[in-house]
Amino acid sequence: MYFDARAAKLLQPGQSMAIEGCPGLRIVAGKSVKTWIYRHRDPAGALKQVRLGAWPSMSAQAAVAAWSAARDARSTGVDLVAQRRKARQEAQAATRPQPAVYDVARLVDDYITGHIEVERKAAGATAARNILQSALQAHPALAAMAPADVTRQHAFDLIDWRKATPTQAQKLRSLMGAAWDYALDAGRIDGATPNWWRVVMRGRLRSKGKIVDGQRVGRRRRYLTDAEVATLLAWLPNMHQLGADVTVMYLWTGTRGAEILSMRAEHVVLDGDVLWWTVPKALTKNARFDDAVDLRVPLFGRARGVVQRRLDAAGDDGLLFVAESGRPYSQHDYSTYIYDLQPYSPKSKRLGRQREVLPVIDWTAHNLRRTARTMLAALGCPNEVGEAIVGHMPRDIEATYNAHSYDAERLHWLARLDHKLDSLAPSGRGLPVRP
Repeated sequence: MYFDARAAKLLQPGQSMAIEGCPGLRIVAGKSVKTWIYRHRDPAGALKQVRLGAWPSMSAQAAVAAWSAARDARSTGVDLVAQRRKARQEAQAATRPQPAVYDVARLVDDYITGHIEVERKAAGATAARNILQSALQAHPALAAMAPADVTRQHAFDLIDWRKATPTQAQKLRSLMGAAWDYALDAGRIDGATPNWWRVVMRGRLRSKGKIVDGQRVGRRRRYLTDAEVATLLAWLPNMHQLGADVTVMYLWTGTRGAEILSMRAEHVVLDGDVLWWTVPKALTKNARFDDAVDLRVPLFGRARGVVQRRLDAAGDDGLLFVAESGRPYSQHDYSTYIYDLQPYSPKSKRLGRQREVLPVIDWTAHNLRRTARTMLAALGCPNEVGEAIVGHMPRDIEATYNAHSYDAERLHWLARLDHKLDSLAPSGRGLPVRP
């Protein structure tokens, strides 16, 4: 380890200096203080950082010791950012004056810190926390009530507050019911306290469908027809490289966006003539199921071309889908990009004729996955094989008794899907794409 104290003193606000021999350790200059930072990537490839201490009150030797301890903890699977956040929240809770009555606000807070932040991934935990906290902030009288005093009408009023967006109302109802169950199980409220959230407005919170260009289009299972797929593939050169590559991966593999965009070089192996991509169970949506396994995907045609090209350009961390800024490209980034290419998006309307818009409209990233699954069914792919290809979990009884990997079937049907898509695409694989 080499640390140049003189160079550190000269750092201006916003500048940073990496510490030689300590990957991820750097000193960052703020307006009034310089801070030791450990930067790293989580298992999903997202860049994160934790503050180790201030310099010079924390010496270089102490910073290296803290960096080494944090690195060792991370190697065992510890989420350093979540760990620090939880410690900070516990410290705040310890100094916060506790109400004389165990109220709804405290019940919800216990559920967030005791279950949500422990069991859910960071993005899901943040979304759930925001839903619950915003609801109670908008209804301070309910937040201050004792759980035993909450009536069916109170529950109805809170859910009815969100009825304009049925999906959000459903989530709020589910989360409040789960928070009540958590408090009942933990013995923090009397066992006779009714859980009205489980019964109020049950079956009456149904989405009316999304609004497109000011018009409600209703609920539907959108997928792209063969003609639409052909038009979209012909238009791919108008997309930037990342957008076009992700579109290809969706159609050629039928996998989820989060799985595609967490792909690393070590997940891809050439076995004979077949390039296999193995998505670790921890990076799949099925990670919470004991019977779930890694998702195996043989790559054909344009999907294979995309991965081989990105393997050649992968950085030291092995992440294949990286934005120009150097940060991982996310599913949200791709979904936003596709929405902004729709002619009815505010961005497209603002730019008018200066901007190319999609010739195939009213579709999302998930619709591409549904398109691949629909094409497999149209080709005659058996249902259980199609479900295995897209990474759906089998029913309980099948999961118990069926341990077949379906590798041979994946090879056969994804090869047929490649031929089908290639027949719809313009001639030549790997069309040039706008930078």
